[in-house]
Amino acid sequence: MARYRPYPQLTSEAEAYLNLRAGRLHLWQRQGIQRDHVTRIFGRGRNLFHIENWYSIHALMRLALRALWLYERGRRNAAAIELTHNQVRLPRLPPAFDGWRLLHLSDIHLDMDPAIFHALRARVALADYDLCVITGDFRARTYGDESRALRAMASLCEAIHTPIHAVLGNHDFIEMVPALESLGVRVLLNESVRIARGDDALYVAGIDDPHYYRADNLEKAADGIPAGAAAILLSHSPEVYRHAAHAGFDLMLCGHTHGGQICLPGGLALTYNANCPRALGRGPWRWGPMQGYTSRGAGSCVIPVRYNCPPEITVHRLQRP
Repeated sequence: MARYRPYPQLTSEAEAYLNLRAGRLHLWQRQGIQRDHVTRIFGRGRNLFHIENWYSIHALMRLALRALWLYERGRRNAAAIELTHNQVRLPRLPPAFDGWRLLHLSDIHLDMDPAIFHALRARVALADYDLCVITGDFRARTYGDESRALRAMASLCEAIHTPIHAVLGNHDFIEMVPALESLGVRVLLNESVRIARGDDALYVAGIDDPHYYRADNLEKAADGIPAGAAAILLSHSPEVYRHAAHAGFDLMLCGHTHGGQICLPGGLALTYNANCPRALGRGPWRWGPMQGYTSRGAGSCVIPVRYNCPPEITVHRLQRP
């Protein structure tokens, strides 16, 4: 039997590739924090307590929900993924991008539950959009084997008919980047890309996880964006909202909160697990000159259930004023 390793090993070619993409110092820091992170429940990151790492409690939560006859209902809710639409008016949007549509996926946790994955793939196949963006958390666990999530991502990519830009979440290791990019997913590691339509251009930037690893670098991500250009920021978590708003971004797309996932009647979230105002916990919001949207996520964290908080994928339609 192969020995289980919670931390992946990079080939020399993959290490050289990530050195080139992310920079040697960023790679060293990310890997060092990842090694410290494995099995840690308390400390680090922006929050003190990380229930997603306390795997022994997950089984107890399942048993408790089964005892209350709520578990199967929660699983059905978790697989009932909604396709939502959000209109965004951007003053600096170039004319060629008026009406442009972004498919926003977040917290897909592809290896959590096969029923959720199949529902996600079916829902994505029905959407109409011009570009797909993913704001982190490809896998369910925060460490360990990622092969199931990568196989599911390969299947999901077959249902996506446009380029894909993504960022890493607090469940993702940087060693996953070469495999994701071999599938056609461009992972933005504090980088930006220029998207051109005729003579007009729109910039999409992405930062590394700002929640647990705090590996975000807005200055580096925005370095190649001309002053005054329309720019969209991808971030796993909304927690960098204040700095992003003053960095010249027009729109910030993020996730991480799952919209609360387990909410009281009326959608009142018990917690968003994010160090930010509750108004930024889900859906559209604005901070100063920047607009934002925090996805409720397509997947589920800790256990595959949802209550009073349906999962979603979102199509953002960009419009000029």
